[in-house]
Amino acid sequence: MTARIDHLIESLAGDLRPIRPYEVERRLVAALLFGMLVATAALTATLGIRPDLSLALQGPVFWMKSGYVGSLAVLAATATIRLARPDTTIPRWLWLAAAPVLMVTALAVAELARTPPRERLDIWLGASWKICPFLVLGLSVPIFFALLKGLAELAPTRLRAVGALAGLTAGASAALVYCLHCPESSASFLITWYSAGIALAGMIGAMLGPRLLRW
Repeated sequence: MTARIDHLIESLAGDLRPIRPYEVERRLVAALLFGMLVATAALTATLGIRPDLSLALQGPVFWMKSGYVGSLAVLAATATIRLARPDTTIPRWLWLAAAPVLMVTALAVAELARTPPRERLDIWLGASWKICPFLVLGLSVPIFFALLKGLAELAPTRLRAVGALAGLTAGASAALVYCLHCPESSASFLITWYSAGIALAGMIGAMLGPRLLRW
Protein backbone atom coordinates (compact mmCIF):
# COMPACT_ATOMS: atom_id res chain seq x y z
CA MET A 1 0.00 0.00 0.00
CA THR A 2 2.77 2.43 0.92
CA ALA A 3 4.56 1.70 -2.33
CA ARG A 4 1.42 2.41 -4.33
CA ILE A 5 0.84 5.71 -2.51
CA ASP A 6 4.46 6.72 -3.14
CA HIS A 7 4.03 5.84 -6.81
CA LEU A 8 0.83 7.91 -7.01
CA ILE A 9 2.56 10.92 -5.44
CA GLU A 10 5.48 10.59 -7.84
CA SER A 11 3.16 10.35 -10.85
CA LEU A 12 1.21 13.44 -9.76
CA ALA A 13 4.37 15.42 -9.08
CA GLY A 14 6.18 14.28 -12.19
CA ASP A 15 4.63 16.87 -14.49
CA LEU A 16 5.09 19.80 -12.12
CA ARG A 17 7.23 22.66 -13.36
CA PRO A 18 8.63 25.51 -11.27
CA ILE A 19 6.65 28.74 -11.55
CA ARG A 20 8.53 31.81 -12.64
CA PRO A 21 8.94 34.59 -10.05
CA TYR A 22 6.02 37.06 -10.02
CA GLU A 23 3.93 34.81 -12.28
CA VAL A 24 0.71 35.75 -10.45
CA GLU A 25 1.47 39.45 -10.80
CA ARG A 26 2.29 39.06 -14.50
CA ARG A 27 -0.90 37.19 -15.29
CA LEU A 28 -3.24 39.55 -13.49
CA VAL A 29 -1.56 42.75 -14.67
CA ALA A 30 -1.70 41.44 -18.25
CA ALA A 31 -5.40 40.61 -17.77
CA LEU A 32 -6.07 44.06 -16.32
CA LEU A 33 -4.30 45.86 -19.17
CA PHE A 34 -6.07 43.74 -21.78
CA GLY A 35 -9.45 44.49 -20.20
CA MET A 36 -8.68 48.22 -20.07
CA LEU A 37 -7.65 48.14 -23.73
CA VAL A 38 -10.99 46.54 -24.65
CA ALA A 39 -12.86 49.07 -22.49
CA THR A 40 -11.01 51.97 -24.13
CA ALA A 41 -11.85 50.63 -27.58
CA ALA A 42 -15.51 50.29 -26.56
CA LEU A 43 -15.53 53.84 -25.17
CA THR A 44 -13.97 55.25 -28.33
CA ALA A 45 -16.41 53.40 -30.58
CA THR A 46 -19.55 54.33 -28.62
CA LEU A 47 -19.23 57.42 -26.44
CA GLY A 48 -16.12 58.90 -28.01
CA ILE A 49 -13.17 60.73 -26.50
CA ARG A 50 -13.96 64.22 -25.26
CA PRO A 51 -12.93 66.70 -27.97
CA ASP A 52 -11.16 69.02 -25.53
CA LEU A 53 -9.03 66.26 -23.97
CA SER A 54 -5.73 67.95 -24.81
CA LEU A 55 -6.94 71.10 -23.04
CA ALA A 56 -8.31 69.12 -20.10
CA LEU A 57 -4.92 67.47 -19.62
CA GLN A 58 -3.47 70.88 -18.85
CA GLY A 59 -5.87 71.55 -15.96
CA PRO A 60 -6.17 70.12 -12.44
CA VAL A 61 -9.69 68.66 -12.73
CA PHE A 62 -8.77 65.82 -15.08
CA TRP A 63 -5.87 64.83 -12.83
CA MET A 64 -8.04 65.03 -9.71
CA LYS A 65 -10.52 62.61 -11.31
CA SER A 66 -7.92 60.23 -12.74
CA GLY A 67 -5.81 60.39 -9.57
CA TYR A 68 -8.80 59.44 -7.42
CA VAL A 69 -9.97 56.45 -9.45
CA GLY A 70 -6.43 55.46 -10.43
CA SER A 71 -5.31 55.21 -6.81
CA LEU A 72 -8.35 53.06 -5.99
CA ALA A 73 -7.57 50.83 -8.97
CA VAL A 74 -3.95 50.32 -7.89
CA LEU A 75 -4.87 49.48 -4.30
CA ALA A 76 -7.69 47.12 -5.29
CA ALA A 77 -5.53 45.41 -7.94
CA THR A 78 -2.69 44.88 -5.47
CA ALA A 79 -5.10 43.33 -2.97
CA THR A 80 -6.61 41.16 -5.73
CA ILE A 81 -3.14 39.84 -6.58
CA ARG A 82 -2.61 38.93 -2.93
CA LEU A 83 -5.89 37.05 -2.67
CA ALA A 84 -5.21 35.17 -5.91
CA ARG A 85 -2.99 32.88 -3.85
CA PRO A 86 -4.51 30.18 -1.62
CA ASP A 87 -5.10 30.73 2.09
CA THR A 88 -4.35 34.45 2.11
CA THR A 89 -6.15 37.19 3.98
CA ILE A 90 -7.32 40.64 3.01
CA PRO A 91 -4.30 42.90 3.59
CA ARG A 92 -4.51 45.31 6.49
CA TRP A 93 -3.12 48.14 4.38
CA LEU A 94 -6.30 48.16 2.28
CA TRP A 95 -7.64 50.80 4.66
CA LEU A 96 -5.40 53.19 2.70
CA ALA A 97 -8.19 53.26 0.11
CA ALA A 98 -10.01 55.53 2.55
CA ALA A 99 -7.38 58.24 1.99
CA PRO A 100 -8.34 59.24 -1.58
CA VAL A 101 -12.03 58.92 -0.67
CA LEU A 102 -11.62 61.30 2.26
CA MET A 103 -9.51 63.73 0.23
CA VAL A 104 -12.07 64.02 -2.58
CA THR A 105 -14.90 64.20 -0.03
CA ALA A 106 -13.14 67.15 1.62
CA LEU A 107 -12.76 68.82 -1.79
CA ALA A 108 -16.46 68.24 -2.46
CA VAL A 109 -17.52 69.72 0.89
CA ALA A 110 -15.34 72.79 0.31
CA GLU A 111 -16.67 73.11 -3.23
CA LEU A 112 -20.31 73.02 -2.14
CA ALA A 113 -19.64 75.38 0.79
CA ARG A 114 -18.42 78.14 -1.53
CA THR A 115 -21.23 77.55 -4.05
CA PRO A 116 -24.48 79.54 -3.77
CA PRO A 117 -27.23 77.27 -2.37
CA ARG A 118 -29.37 77.49 -5.50
CA GLU A 119 -26.49 76.12 -7.62
CA ARG A 120 -25.40 73.25 -5.38
CA LEU A 121 -27.78 70.67 -6.79
CA ASP A 122 -26.66 71.40 -10.35
CA ILE A 123 -23.00 70.98 -9.39
CA TRP A 124 -23.67 67.75 -7.53
CA LEU A 125 -25.82 66.15 -10.24
CA GLY A 126 -24.01 67.54 -13.26
CA ALA A 127 -25.49 66.69 -16.65
CA SER A 128 -24.96 62.93 -16.53
CA TRP A 129 -25.65 61.67 -13.01
CA LYS A 130 -28.38 59.30 -14.21
CA ILE A 131 -26.06 57.39 -16.54
CA CYS A 132 -22.55 57.88 -15.14
CA PRO A 133 -22.56 54.95 -12.65
CA PHE A 134 -23.97 52.60 -15.28
CA LEU A 135 -21.48 53.68 -17.94
CA VAL A 136 -18.66 52.99 -15.49
CA LEU A 137 -20.26 49.63 -14.67
CA GLY A 138 -20.62 48.78 -18.36
CA LEU A 139 -16.99 49.63 -19.11
CA SER A 140 -15.93 47.47 -16.16
CA VAL A 141 -17.38 44.30 -17.73
CA PRO A 142 -14.47 43.42 -20.05
CA ILE A 143 -11.96 44.27 -17.33
CA PHE A 144 -13.77 42.15 -14.75
CA PHE A 145 -14.03 39.08 -16.97
CA ALA A 146 -10.40 39.41 -18.06
CA LEU A 147 -9.44 39.41 -14.37
CA LEU A 148 -11.71 36.45 -13.69
CA LYS A 149 -10.03 34.49 -16.46
CA GLY A 150 -6.65 35.23 -14.92
CA LEU A 151 -7.88 34.32 -11.43
CA ALA A 152 -9.43 31.07 -12.65
CA GLU A 153 -5.95 29.90 -13.68
CA LEU A 154 -4.71 30.46 -10.12
CA ALA A 155 -5.89 29.11 -6.79
CA PRO A 156 -7.84 31.69 -4.77
CA THR A 157 -9.72 30.35 -1.78
CA ARG A 158 -11.53 33.46 -0.50
CA LEU A 159 -13.80 33.60 -3.52
CA ARG A 160 -16.26 36.25 -2.39
CA ALA A 161 -13.52 38.59 -1.21
CA VAL A 162 -11.39 38.17 -4.33
CA GLY A 163 -14.51 38.57 -6.48
CA ALA A 164 -15.35 41.83 -4.72
CA LEU A 165 -11.79 43.11 -5.07
CA ALA A 166 -11.67 42.12 -8.75
CA GLY A 167 -14.96 43.99 -9.20
CA LEU A 168 -13.59 47.08 -7.45
CA THR A 169 -10.43 46.89 -9.54
CA ALA A 170 -12.50 46.64 -12.71
CA GLY A 171 -14.81 49.46 -11.63
CA ALA A 172 -12.01 51.85 -10.71
CA SER A 173 -10.07 50.99 -13.87
CA ALA A 174 -13.22 51.51 -15.95
CA ALA A 175 -13.74 54.89 -14.27
CA LEU A 176 -10.17 55.78 -15.25
CA VAL A 177 -11.01 54.93 -18.86
CA TYR A 178 -14.27 56.90 -18.58
CA CYS A 179 -12.30 60.01 -17.67
CA LEU A 180 -11.30 60.17 -21.35
CA HIS A 181 -14.93 60.94 -22.20
CA CYS A 182 -16.57 62.53 -19.17
CA PRO A 183 -16.64 66.36 -19.09
CA GLU A 184 -17.97 66.64 -15.52
CA SER A 185 -15.68 68.76 -13.41
CA SER A 186 -16.93 68.86 -9.81
CA ALA A 187 -15.50 66.92 -6.89
CA SER A 188 -19.02 66.33 -5.55
CA PHE A 189 -20.01 64.64 -8.82
CA LEU A 190 -16.87 62.54 -8.75
CA ILE A 191 -17.18 61.31 -5.18
CA THR A 192 -20.85 60.42 -5.64
CA TRP A 193 -21.47 59.08 -9.12
CA TYR A 194 -18.07 57.68 -10.05
CA SER A 195 -17.90 56.02 -6.65
CA ALA A 196 -21.40 54.58 -7.17
CA GLY A 197 -20.30 52.90 -10.39
CA ILE A 198 -17.19 51.47 -8.72
CA ALA A 199 -19.22 50.22 -5.75
CA LEU A 200 -21.75 48.54 -8.07
CA ALA A 201 -18.93 46.69 -9.81
CA GLY A 202 -17.57 45.57 -6.44
CA MET A 203 -20.94 44.29 -5.25
CA ILE A 204 -21.55 42.35 -8.45
CA GLY A 205 -18.03 40.92 -8.19
CA ALA A 206 -18.77 39.74 -4.66
CA MET A 207 -21.90 37.96 -5.90
CA LEU A 208 -20.25 36.36 -8.93
CA GLY A 209 -16.92 35.43 -7.36
CA PRO A 210 -18.08 32.30 -5.50
CA ARG A 211 -19.96 31.08 -8.58
CA LEU A 212 -17.40 31.74 -11.30
CA LEU A 213 -14.19 31.03 -9.38
CA ARG A 214 -15.23 27.79 -7.67
CA TRP A 215 -12.62 25.05 -8.20
